[in-house]
Amino acid sequence: MLHSSASQSLADFIQSSPTPFHAAASLAERLQAAGYQQLDEREEWNIEDGGRYYVLRNQSSLIAFSLGQPGALERGIRLIGAHTDSPCLRVKPQPELNRHGLWQLGVEVYGGALLAPWFDRDLSLAGRVTARDASGDLHNLLLDFQRPIAIIPSLAIHLNRDVNSGFAPNPQTELPPVLAHSIDPNRDLRALLASELQDRYPQHGPLQVLDYELSFYDTQPPAVVGLDGDFLAAARLDNLLSCHAGLQALLASDGQQASLLVCTDHEEVGSSSCCGADGPFLEDVLRRLIPDAEQRIRSIQRSVLVSVDNAHGIHPNYADRHDGNHGPQLNAGPVIKINNNQRYATTSETAALFRHLCQQADVPVQTFVVRSDMGCGSTIGPITSSRLGVRTVDIGAPTFAMHSIRELAGVKDVGYLQQVLTAFLNSERV
Repeated sequence: MLHSSASQSLADFIQSSPTPFHAAASLAERLQAAGYQQLDEREEWNIEDGGRYYVLRNQSSLIAFSLGQPGALERGIRLIGAHTDSPCLRVKPQPELNRHGLWQLGVEVYGGALLAPWFDRDLSLAGRVTARDASGDLHNLLLDFQRPIAIIPSLAIHLNRDVNSGFAPNPQTELPPVLAHSIDPNRDLRALLASELQDRYPQHGPLQVLDYELSFYDTQPPAVVGLDGDFLAAARLDNLLSCHAGLQALLASDGQQASLLVCTDHEEVGSSSCCGADGPFLEDVLRRLIPDAEQRIRSIQRSVLVSVDNAHGIHPNYADRHDGNHGPQLNAGPVIKINNNQRYATTSETAALFRHLCQQADVPVQTFVVRSDMGCGSTIGPITSSRLGVRTVDIGAPTFAMHSIRELAGVKDVGYLQQVLTAFLNSERV
C-alpha cells in the first residue's frame, strides 16, 4: 500500500509541475500546507530555533530546511539535493512561423533530450510570463494552457523510406510544432499569452506580455502500467521523482535533526546560473543559517549530502550497454552511483553510509558503474560537493528511457526511495 500511495502522490506532483517554475511552486505549496514559512532573500531573516522554512530563487529553485532541536545545526545537516528541470523544447523569443497554411512556433532543444518520442504527441505549453499592467508594474506569472494545443507530426514513411534505418531529426527544421491554420497572418504568440493571462489573472487587468520562458510538454498524464501494476510511466521522472521523494522525506521526518532539501534548476544544461547547483544559492542560504564562518565549516564537515538523480536501469533489449556486474533492476531498490573519474561524488565512506541506512530502513540497494568504454553522465553531486566541501553520495531510482518525453520507473522504487531518505533525515549519526 505504501508503494501505491507514494506513486499516486508522485503522479499528482508531476501533473502539477510541467516546468521548473511550476515544480518549485508545487513544492512550495506542499511545504506551506505542512507549516513551513516562506523567507524572502531580499529581506532580513528572523529564524527561530526549531523553525521550518523555505526560500525560492528565480521561481524555479527551492531550498527548504528544518532546524531541528537546539544545537542540531552544529552537529551537522542532513542534505538532500535534486533538480527541477528536465530536457524539453523551449519556445524561441520570436518564434512565429507561417508555413504552407499552418502556424508553428520555433523551438530550441533544452538539455540532452531524446527527440524521436516528441513526434505525434498531444502537446501543451507552460512556463513563466513577465507582463506589464496598465499602471506600469511588472508581474512574473505562471501559465499553463493544460489542454493539447500543438503537435509535431511525423513524416509518412512513404516519403522517407529509410526512416527506420536511423532517425536524427533536425532541431531547426523538423521540430517546430503545429498549433493552428494560419488563417490570420498576424497571429502573435504574445497576444495569445496576454489573452490566457487575462483569464487566469483578472485582478491585474489588461496585461502586455514583455517576455517569457515557455516549454512544450506532453499532456498524457502519468500512469501505472504493466499486468501487475509494476511500473510508473510519466514525463519528467528525471528528476521530479527525486524532488518529490526528498519533499516527502522532509515532511515525514521526525524534526529532530537539522535537515535541508535543495532542488535547483538548470542541471540539464550544466547548473551554471544564479539558481543552479553551480551558483551561490545553497551557499548563500547556509551563510545566513550559520553566519560564523568557522562554525559553518565545522557544521558542513559534520554534514552529508545525498544527491538524488535517476539511475539507468538495465534495459532487457539493450543489456550490453551495461557493465555485466552493475545492471540495476527496476523495483529492486535505489542505486548507488559510482565513478572513479568524479562524475559522481560517491566515496567508499558515503556509499557505506547509504548502504547502512538502507539496511536500517529494510530497503534493498543496488550499484551502478558505467561501462569502461562509455562516457558517464554527471549530477549536482560533484558540483555541490566541490563548492561546499561536504561529503556526498550520488544515488537514484533506476529508470528506463531517461530524457525521453515519457520515462519509466518501478512503483516499488518510489516507495523505497522515500523510506531510505526519511531514515537518512532521522538518523542521529551521519
